[in-house]
Parts: sequence; structure tokens; C-alpha cells
Amino acid sequence: MITSPPAAVPTALALEAALRSALEPTFLQVMDESAAHAGHAGANGLGYGTHFRVRIASPRFAGHNRVAQHRLVYDALRDFTAAGLHALAIEVRD
Repeated sequence: MITSPPAAVPTALALEAALRSALEPTFLQVMDESAAHAGHAGANGLGYGTHFRVRIASPRFAGHNRVAQHRLVYDALRDFTAAGLHALAIEVRD
């Protein structure tokens, strides 16, 4: 997990690295959907770095309900919030 806030605008690659480190996923896709949210709340005007979709499967999710699984993802990405991560759509896969 990242121990200090990222210095730059979040990227899909940076989020992916944090999730791989924290959750050791067996499946992972991170997509930056920020451009589709231009003009919406939380958009930064750059067209990237604010709105992401994560599709993930991880053995760390075993025995956890959906809320707890999402909490694990949010915890892994917590430091990106200060750098501009505004919205995160999470799809947990089996």
C-alpha cells in the first residue's frame, strides 16, 4: 500500500500498482473514465485522474461480504483521494 499521497494526478497504472500490492488480485482491470465525466462534480478539467472503474478478483475477498470487499479496495487506494481521485466504481469478480 502507498504510504504517502501521490505527488501527481492519479493514473490507472498507479491505482493498479497499489491494488496489486495490497490485494494480490487474480484478475484486475483499472479504467480511467474521467473524460466521460467532464463538467461533473469532482472533475479536474484535465480529462483524467478523477473517475475510475475497477474490476477485480482477489483471494483476499474470501469470506467478506460485498461492503467489506469494497472497503478493502478503498483502503488500498485511500492515499489517491488527496491527489484527486473523486469517484470509484468497483466491480468485484468471483
